[in-house]
Amino acid sequence: MIGVVPTRDALGMARERGLDLVEVSPNADPPVCRMMDYGKFLYEKSKRERKARKSQKTIDVKEIRLRPKTGEHDIGFKARDAERFLKEGHKVKVRVRFRGREITYPEIGRELLQEFAGRLSDVADVESAPQMEGRSMLMILSPNAKS
Repeated sequence: MIGVVPTRDALGMARERGLDLVEVSPNADPPVCRMMDYGKFLYEKSKRERKARKSQKTIDVKEIRLRPKTGEHDIGFKARDAERFLKEGHKVKVRVRFRGREITYPEIGRELLQEFAGRLSDVADVESAPQMEGRSMLMILSPNAKS
């Protein structure tokens, strides 16, 4: 803490010590500056940001595709895959694709998605309810706190 110093004098003091004069708070009255090695400061800042990014947990969204005519056995396989994804901590997007005239019976897709969510109720919560998006119906499941 040196106090209020004219800019020219502050620059001279920083040069004497082999440091840079860095403006920390330009909006303050008078502006606050600090003498530091700016290159070292940037390096440490990028190092902190890298460490924060590394410790951040990313959540992937896996997708399971079904059709209104998907067989019971196949739905069991897909439910097992979805359960594995959820236990790994991923979200699961379940999509029922309608082809041709199947689109006139969206209730079949809704029932299929409700059944799928029921099979996974012990490891998943329904994040977004079944909704139409173009020619497909989507539902997003997220891992619940218990799993």
